[in-house]
Amino acid sequence: MSILLCSISSMNEIKPELLLENALRLAITNNPRPKVVFRTTTNRTITRRGVIWLGQTCNLRCQFCYFINRINSKDHPEHTFMPPEKVKKILKTLVDVYRNNAIDIQGGEPTIYKGIFDLIQFCNEIGLRPTLITNALVLAKKEICYKYRDAGIRDFLVSVHGLGEVHDRLVGRNGAHVNQMKALGNLREVGIPFRFNCVLSKPVIDQLPYISRLAVETGSQVVNFLTFNPFEDQSQKGIRNTTNVPRYFEIKEKLTEALDILDSAGIEANVRYFPICMLEERHRKSAYNFQQLPYDHHEWDYASWSWTGLQPQRMKEGEPSDPIQLTAAGWILHFKKPLKVLAKISFLRPLLYKAHQLILSRIADSQPKDSLYRNVAKIHAEVHCNYSYGTKCNICAAKGICDGFHGDYAEIFGTEEAIPIQSECIITDPLYYIRHQYKIVEEGDEDFALHSSAG
Repeated sequence: MSILLCSISSMNEIKPELLLENALRLAITNNPRPKVVFRTTTNRTITRRGVIWLGQTCNLRCQFCYFINRINSKDHPEHTFMPPEKVKKILKTLVDVYRNNAIDIQGGEPTIYKGIFDLIQFCNEIGLRPTLITNALVLAKKEICYKYRDAGIRDFLVSVHGLGEVHDRLVGRNGAHVNQMKALGNLREVGIPFRFNCVLSKPVIDQLPYISRLAVETGSQVVNFLTFNPFEDQSQKGIRNTTNVPRYFEIKEKLTEALDILDSAGIEANVRYFPICMLEERHRKSAYNFQQLPYDHHEWDYASWSWTGLQPQRMKEGEPSDPIQLTAAGWILHFKKPLKVLAKISFLRPLLYKAHQLILSRIADSQPKDSLYRNVAKIHAEVHCNYSYGTKCNICAAKGICDGFHGDYAEIFGTEEAIPIQSECIITDPLYYIRHQYKIVEEGDEDFALHSSAG
């Protein structure tokens, strides 16, 4: 099987149907544990999930990775894994200061972090449900999966970026797909829930419906389709171009088919950072732009993310910086990038963070949390990520809740493919579409006891 898949020279030599058949042979087990059934709800509350980056050390080289330069550069301050003592301080702050109750643990690749089992146990001890975002290569060994179960892992978010050679080429390693499928079979047999992440890169478009079918057959709880975005290291000019970035209309047909498959199977699907108008109306409940992200309990809390995203919480050296308050003051966030550059100068770093904290304490927002998070979402889209609206966007009823087009996407392709949404009223509520989606909710979340039903 692996020889067959690794010898393919072109993504078109094997039909997606055969690739799916090969994948299922590896991923299906004769002794699966019963699938964990979580409650679902249409009630929307703000997430309490945090995120931590252990360090940008990885066993793959994904073409669209936000941190690819840091992974390739051993000299980068964020490359080396943080010591467990520092990681635990950060995790404790997420609970004590930001009231997070779940955590996404990332690397690089977190499964190659030496103290990972101890960290998972620690998360449970302090009240954080631990998820690992992983390529799952290490999980191809069943005994490792048992160790994760015994340590108390909540679930894995597995990066399924294609089938067969497409996946291997995108992640830079032959055999990665085969090992990942073996891992899914192991997780099913051991009884650990998992979800899928899939980046909407150009080579994977034709495979999207088959990735949905893989999710149905293997028992994935959720599937997230992520637009290939120019965040972090991918923001360098020229990295994204017409050879690797698909146009939205190229994605739409196969994505619609993929979403129909998941919808029919009752599997939660989310589409991140995709213009709302480019989804069929029946699937706009799955559209999560910046304004909708806080209402997905599998996404990150903007308040704690604003702190763990700072370099002191991402690098081996030094102590974590003091916690900061979330603000929607746009003029502060305009200075975020230059401050990050200055913070790389060691003697300036503590002074800059103290000044930053002092300023935020003076302008602490008193507005309701929903309003604060929505305003922060708009600033993320407009200031940090340079989203913009085309001419057609100006006559769209959903413009007020949509990010629009990413700046570099608009430079490459323009914005003419937008399909303005027609409505008798202007849509201003970010929950307008997503309130119709059934989403997984767990004990400890604010809405667990409200508006929930067996899913």
